[in-house]
Amino acid sequence: MQCLYCFLGFLLLAARLPLDAAKRVHDVLSNERPSGYMREHRQLNGWSSDENDWNEKLYPVWKRGDSRWKNSWKGGRVQAILTSDAPALVGSTITFAVNLVFPRCQQEDASGNIVYEKNFRNDTGPSPDPYVYNWTPWTEDSGWGNGTRQGHHGKPFPHPRKWNFVYVFHTLGQHFQKLGQCSVRVSINTANVTLGPQIMEVTVYRRYRRAYVPIAKVKDVYVVTDQIPVFVTMSQKNNRNSSDETFLKDLPITFDVLIHDPSHFLSESAIYYKWNFGDNTGLFVSNNHTLNHTYVLNGTFSLNLTVQATVPGPCPSPSPRPPNTTASLDSPVPAGDNALEPREIPDKNCHINRYGYFKATITIVEGILEVNIIQVTDVLMPVPQPDNPLVDFVVNCQGSIPTEVCTVISDPTCQVTQNTVCDPVDMDLGDMCLLTVRRAFGGSGTYCMNLTLGDDASLALTSTLVSIPGRDPDSLLRMANGTLVFVGCMAIFITVIALLVYKKHKEYKPIENSTGIVVRGKGLNVFLNCAKMLFPGNQEKDPLLKNQPGML
Repeated sequence: MQCLYCFLGFLLLAARLPLDAAKRVHDVLSNERPSGYMREHRQLNGWSSDENDWNEKLYPVWKRGDSRWKNSWKGGRVQAILTSDAPALVGSTITFAVNLVFPRCQQEDASGNIVYEKNFRNDTGPSPDPYVYNWTPWTEDSGWGNGTRQGHHGKPFPHPRKWNFVYVFHTLGQHFQKLGQCSVRVSINTANVTLGPQIMEVTVYRRYRRAYVPIAKVKDVYVVTDQIPVFVTMSQKNNRNSSDETFLKDLPITFDVLIHDPSHFLSESAIYYKWNFGDNTGLFVSNNHTLNHTYVLNGTFSLNLTVQATVPGPCPSPSPRPPNTTASLDSPVPAGDNALEPREIPDKNCHINRYGYFKATITIVEGILEVNIIQVTDVLMPVPQPDNPLVDFVVNCQGSIPTEVCTVISDPTCQVTQNTVCDPVDMDLGDMCLLTVRRAFGGSGTYCMNLTLGDDASLALTSTLVSIPGRDPDSLLRMANGTLVFVGCMAIFITVIALLVYKKHKEYKPIENSTGIVVRGKGLNVFLNCAKMLFPGNQEKDPLLKNQPGML
């Protein structure tokens, strides 16, 4: 009998050896989790436990740094990029996406094969074979196009012709496999996911006849939270830089709440927004995600927002009814008689409130509130400039005094910029914001002009259309003639003044007695002769003839 017991023990030991020698999923997919980690999480729908066996012949496993990675793909290494739309509100759906990046000049064609790009040349010249991997013959020869293969945990899955990669997702002590091309997407419901940061790991295999070869591994952190992910954008007219959370007094600020809900989990929920702007204006409750608020004092204020949404959730756990104190102490209570209060009876459509929070500290300062062009005037020049007419713009503003003025002159549609000019503003304006801006335009036509006044915190804008009239050739000729007449009259006037001054201060000396005067006075004689031509008349009126000897 003792020998029989020994023989049975030997059989049991022999039967156990293959089980002990077989690798399990958690042994090959992750070595960072402690034993029993998968039991800390509830089952994900459609996912398998890490306690299942792993078929290493079908899906070999290589550690990081293994030399076989260098030869896992022709032409270089394949990179896998893993992204998700986390953070995710518990109960919503989170989606993971994996995209493969092939080595240079490689791409996937419509049939799922990997081919070289057009005009690809290697070290020896153009490649005679356009394929990096042509999986179509493997599919037809092996019968994978219509049949099935056993997965690494014993479940059969199909092999359509275009699915040449296997993606093995691993998280929370569970794994899921998906067939696909160079990109796949996997979604999971987070109702059974533990709150907090979690790790998703993905191993990618390529098909190699009747087995697979690992080509890439990647992992990423995702977050599941019980608070609604909330973001708030703040904008304000004339604010120079909203990103520094500095805004202008006496102008409304637009607050726009963005709820991160890519799976539309909250699409049917009633959402309320509770605002406290920190300026003693009270609490504002709204069901609109956009709200305007104006601060009327300078300073620093604390903004607080609470978002509330009613979502599907777990029903409250049943609680026992308090014992009946009027019953006899000797009366037996039936086992399991834990009646529920009517208000606590679970309902299959139970709901709970979820909340999201946003806080910010904002600064309110003075700024330019408004700018207006109140007058436009053509500049009259002594010498006309038909090609670059000048225009004066009289501008006033409200709020603080600007430190710079900029103009952008464009075509009538305000799309094509022709000229941009910026000038500092004179600080002697005092308390009144009133200034004149002069700008030159490139000939006749219609122009769009944007004018901005700015300081350190604000930038106010106004626009106007400017029409520069054209001038016909006759008007230009008349203008040129008028200019010549004006110049001639000025020359005559200056000549007359010179003669009068000369007559008063210059003493006459006879010409025959002073030869030096003749030379020096030659130019003067020419000048006087020209003057006589301009003023024809009796030559005897010339004062220089009065003392000439020999003339009566």
